[in-house]
Amino acid sequence: MRKEIETLLENNRAWAEDVSRDDPDFFNRLSNQQNPDYLWIGCSDSRVPANQIIALPPGEVFVHRNVANLVHHNDLNALSVLQYAVDVLKVRHIMVVGHYGCGGVRAAIEGGDNGLVDNWLHSVRELYYQHRDELAPLPLDERVDRMCELNARAQVTRLSRTKIIQHAWQRGQEIWLHGWVYGLADGRVKDLECTIAGLDEAADLYRIQSATPAG
Repeated sequence: MRKEIETLLENNRAWAEDVSRDDPDFFNRLSNQQNPDYLWIGCSDSRVPANQIIALPPGEVFVHRNVANLVHHNDLNALSVLQYAVDVLKVRHIMVVGHYGCGGVRAAIEGGDNGLVDNWLHSVRELYYQHRDELAPLPLDERVDRMCELNARAQVTRLSRTKIIQHAWQRGQEIWLHGWVYGLADGRVKDLECTIAGLDEAADLYRIQSATPAG
């Protein structure tokens, strides 16, 4: 066990030396500030590295990851990341990025007893139930992939309903919410074309309204 950890530390030393040799000012620039335009909300899957997929260096993408790239309105972790990204970093684009073949989505579809994660994936199961007629004729793998798309789109909608995003839109801050899916088999990102760019595009029921005087 100790040898495995020592290998990781040695890898880090070699990487830092290589980077410094190629770009002597790299770590100095990186340590001064982060000023990303992008927040990436993605899956925890180790095969989906945010910066590499869109070819941006460290410091250019603020990242939050969890199982099945979900946005829960009671998830203080995700909401804290979102608020910091919007209110402090002033990101302009937020991408919810699922990936085909997602294990969390598959677990939600297949059901069974998967332990604590079932509570986390409950909203995915509800989404699957809503689309069951459309999905039922598909083979399992295609069903999972289609659900990965539907899930990413649903999280974009959820983001648009958060007060963090809506308050930012109200004060004139430009933020675009995007839904993407990444293909493990080809490395390509698919834009789901569900971008939401302002309060007027959010559903009326969930839209923050200006206070109206009584009387």
